[in-house]
Amino acid sequence: MNVVLISMESTQNFVINQKVNGQEITPFLNSLIEDSFYFSRVYDQTAQGKTSDSEFMIDTGLYPLSSGSAFVRKTENAYRSLPHILSDEKYYSAVFHGNDASFWNREAMYDSLGYNRYFSKADYVVTEENSVNYGIKDIPFFQQSIQHLEKLQKPFYARFITLTNHFPFLLEEEDQFIPEASTSEMVVNRYVTTVRYQDEAIKTFFQDLKASGLYENTMFVLYGDHYGISDKYEHGVLELLGQEDTIVNRMQLQSVPLIIHVPGVEGKTFSNIGGEIDIRATILHLLGISAEDNFSFGHNLFTRDPHHPVIFRDGSFIAKDYFYKAGKCFNSKSEEETDINSCEPLMDISRKELRLSDDIVHGDLMRFME
Repeated sequence: MNVVLISMESTQNFVINQKVNGQEITPFLNSLIEDSFYFSRVYDQTAQGKTSDSEFMIDTGLYPLSSGSAFVRKTENAYRSLPHILSDEKYYSAVFHGNDASFWNREAMYDSLGYNRYFSKADYVVTEENSVNYGIKDIPFFQQSIQHLEKLQKPFYARFITLTNHFPFLLEEEDQFIPEASTSEMVVNRYVTTVRYQDEAIKTFFQDLKASGLYENTMFVLYGDHYGISDKYEHGVLELLGQEDTIVNRMQLQSVPLIIHVPGVEGKTFSNIGGEIDIRATILHLLGISAEDNFSFGHNLFTRDPHHPVIFRDGSFIAKDYFYKAGKCFNSKSEEETDINSCEPLMDISRKELRLSDDIVHGDLMRFME
């Protein structure tokens, strides 16, 4: 099957099945989940590279750098990326993004990752009317992308990177499909409108794909690339959700949606924990491609060991029995702080994986797998 990835800018999982004044924030995604594999506890593991970090993890199965972005600092490295793996299966790989080709050094990094084509701002008709914030709005972006997608060699692996739901979440009134929320935090109130717009854009994209005949033989992977609401504004989200301001609730806000839609396949929701780094292994599993020769730190989300920690770049983690944050160990069930020694074995795993990943990236060790 063709594979289409949709990187949903700044999209956090709390918007799924959430209503504001009786209206769903993500009506299309909510309906899509009914016929999809939906992973409700996948966490944002990005660092300073934000969207580029999520791309890096999904394509390489390696952790982001502790400082800066691998897209900027490690462009010359050799990688065993998803485009490389899929090229062995005769896949053509492309990225679609309405921003400048040089942003996050993508133009250079995509060559290193093995992409055949990068459709950037220069490939779209971008005007003042159809743009906001960082570039072309998501609806015209998807609409203009169809003509390029239809011409791709098949099967293809294509990533679409949305833009409209980007801080500070600006949107003209005529593009708002839902009123702003009414929390005490304006950033959160605006966020609701841009997430709803993104949802509508994805809906139109699916409609156009069905009309073009590309839908039936395509597997869709939709994921939130990283958090949208930073620590500074999270009180507004907790207000929206009616939750207390606790370290547990704030940590849960780092969950991002992962929806894998395969036309004709019955949907199912999975509540087991995972991270963005696990998306690659899950895609390969669904395509029937062995991951044994394709080294990564990710795990197939369908069979992931719940006791293995989901590791964040700062060394914190979440596992079935314990989670670790800000130097404190918590019991996952009681959500109460516990003895730090309970977390020590998982801390060792976290330190080891981050160190090994850094050794691979900084030492350009994947070149020895060529």
